[in-house]
Amino acid sequence: MKIEPEFEAVLSGLPNSSSTQTPWLCPGSSCQSPEPPSKDIERTEFTIADGAVVVSVHRPREVSGLLPAVLWIHGGGMIIGNRHMDNAQLERWCRSFSCTCVSVEYRVAPEYPFPVPLEDCDAALLWMVKEAGQLQIDVRRIGIGGKSAGGGLAAAVCLMARERSGPPLSFQILDCPMLDDRQSTPSSQLEGVPIWSRESNQFGWKCYLGEHYGGDDVSPMAAPAREIDLRDLPTAFLAVGTADGLRDEIVDYGTRLSQADDLVELHVFAGVPHGTGMFPGLAATDRINRILDDFVGRSMVLGPQQ
Repeated sequence: MKIEPEFEAVLSGLPNSSSTQTPWLCPGSSCQSPEPPSKDIERTEFTIADGAVVVSVHRPREVSGLLPAVLWIHGGGMIIGNRHMDNAQLERWCRSFSCTCVSVEYRVAPEYPFPVPLEDCDAALLWMVKEAGQLQIDVRRIGIGGKSAGGGLAAAVCLMARERSGPPLSFQILDCPMLDDRQSTPSSQLEGVPIWSRESNQFGWKCYLGEHYGGDDVSPMAAPAREIDLRDLPTAFLAVGTADGLRDEIVDYGTRLSQADDLVELHVFAGVPHGTGMFPGLAATDRINRILDDFVGRSMVLGPQQ
């Protein structure tokens, strides 16, 4: 598996991620106490779902009125992580697009296996709609997104919203999402994949699904790649690197969304490993962020695309 040279230099200093034990996906301080928000961003904490779930609401201080919004779901393989991991990205969006970003801290496996993490994320979406007046959110322009495990959960929340006919979502951002527990694609079987190895992926899915892992009775709400009917879903942005073991399932999902006549942007980045957000400042990371930001900016001005 060829890796872009500047990632190779960074990866050479990281520990081996091929263990079947809990992966090491919290770089630096991202899983510790968060830094205070920037002076131009207001961050407010709310407890929802009868006290079981905490969300952070990021909003630009100097902007009034109803704003478009994004529900953001953090990564961590379904087993680790918190709502502060992507604060820098969410603040950038608030500042650039005059929007509100809500980051949900869902409960994680194995202590809380499927469907609890999904239900927590869905509860955050329903709360945003219910409290839209207080939060000053334009309910016609709400999107959802996430990285890795968060991307898989975002895809599943979109499926749930479609099944119950709401709330309408403007777009979905699936950044290197975990979509398929079956690990039947060629890329999922590759040895020595950096960051999120075959062994780590299996471990995360087993924690999330328990004895149902890989079986015929796994719901598409748990593993969205299992959904056959992908019609009438929000405009989608999918991104993955060629050096990611999740590559093939993500490309397949994006292709099937397009075949179902959904609006789709599918980006495959040469030599890029899983979880590029862990490596700020690299040229490839900056390039990916520009492409993602362009999609978010365009999506903020649009309503639901079903």
